[in-house]
Amino acid sequence: MRKTHRPLTTLALALSLFMAALEVTVVSTAMPTVVGELGGLQSYAWVFTAYMLSSTITVPIYGKLSDLYGRKPILLFGTGLFLIGSIASGLSTSMNMLIAFRTLQGLGAGAMQPISLTIIGDIYTIEERGKVQGAFSAVWGIAGLVGPLTGGLIVKYLSWHWVFFINVPVGVATSLLLMAFFHEQVQRKPQRLDYAGAVLLSAGVVALLFGVQGVGRNMLALPVAALMLGAFVFVERRVPEPVIPMSIFKQPAIAISSVAGACFSAAMFGSTTYVPLYVQAVLGGSPTLAGGMITPMIVAWPAAALLAGRVMLKTGFRPLIVGGLGLTVAGTGAMALLLRPDSPIVLLQLAMGVFGVGLGFASTALLIAVQTSVGWELRGVATASNMFFRTIGGVLGVGIMGGVMVSQLIKDPNIPLSAANALLGPDHGHGVPEEMLKTLSGALGTGLSINFWLICAFSVAAFAAGLFFPRVSRQAGTPISTADAAAPH
Repeated sequence: MRKTHRPLTTLALALSLFMAALEVTVVSTAMPTVVGELGGLQSYAWVFTAYMLSSTITVPIYGKLSDLYGRKPILLFGTGLFLIGSIASGLSTSMNMLIAFRTLQGLGAGAMQPISLTIIGDIYTIEERGKVQGAFSAVWGIAGLVGPLTGGLIVKYLSWHWVFFINVPVGVATSLLLMAFFHEQVQRKPQRLDYAGAVLLSAGVVALLFGVQGVGRNMLALPVAALMLGAFVFVERRVPEPVIPMSIFKQPAIAISSVAGACFSAAMFGSTTYVPLYVQAVLGGSPTLAGGMITPMIVAWPAAALLAGRVMLKTGFRPLIVGGLGLTVAGTGAMALLLRPDSPIVLLQLAMGVFGVGLGFASTALLIAVQTSVGWELRGVATASNMFFRTIGGVLGVGIMGGVMVSQLIKDPNIPLSAANALLGPDHGHGVPEEMLKTLSGALGTGLSINFWLICAFSVAAFAAGLFFPRVSRQAGTPISTADAAAPH
């Protein structure tokens, strides 16, 4: 059995996370321009939710598969699927094509972040893990710095199609490093994947997303979602190898981390989705300025996460969680108050930075608390379940906000929704009657202002959940070598 080369394996995992981080910053910067070219402002939210939805559904499935068959093959498969989806997204010629291929891209992304973080949990001790997780957060910081600028330059000098193609060389490098330097020995046992649970979970989440948007007949999907998710819980309690073992939620740390993670992710994804849209469509800013508005959050997050990893063994999990989530409330509250045409940009960026500091403290502590609560045989599914709830929170949050935005745009039946696409064109409304443009801009601004208060409300909900976080014991573990990684602990 060959031994894992930890530094180069860690580099491969960092590159994997870099792709995910770059995807957020570059695509958020470019999307208003994409909608301006392809049309379909009413489908704006779906470009994000399709990606997040498909990755959300597959996160717990990939987590379970990694516990059954090993981390390496699942991560390589997910990376390959992500690259195929990236290339196809870059070749899209319509919004429907882009949404479809973003779905394919998300099917691969569901493996990348949770499996990468699980491998870190496998090959590092708890003393090392906090520092490594913090250092990994620096990847998001780098992406936060280069992503908006890169996205703006690509849109200006090349074409928005290239924001998807830049993933390809990074993904190829990641796969080659993993194949050469990460080795694990998995003790295979006769086990079956819970296909019924996977189907019920997928159907329930899709129905829930349609229902929470609250536009027209979509709300009829809510009882369907309740039925599907109720059946999912029923099945998971009875099958021998569930996709998400319900027993892990008996651990208060895991249950509360799931709730808090869902709420703060709704706030985080909502801000990265709709703040750039507000800057471009309402304020008339450039793509680079729009992307630069979320940069302070994405840079402050890893800086705070790095600090959290260093002090966690001294302070414990709870102070970082409660204090961090409190800062997210302060940041998003200030953002909701300040996101107005007459507000100084620097104050908006400061609010986003405070939000990012809070996210860095809380998210790092919550994740490591979850991984500390279980042994190796459940670490993959526990990590994936935590990431699942974070992503589902983001999906539902963006979906709800998309419904709010569209409902404001369709209030006046005399103005076609398609005219709103002109707000995102290169000439910012050229060719649209001034009165119609004023009405559309006002409606969009109202919808987005409501969304910013919803972002604050999600942060408040996360903080409330964090207040119930228990005082988890911080026992130092020993590194688990990849030679005996499959052995129960």
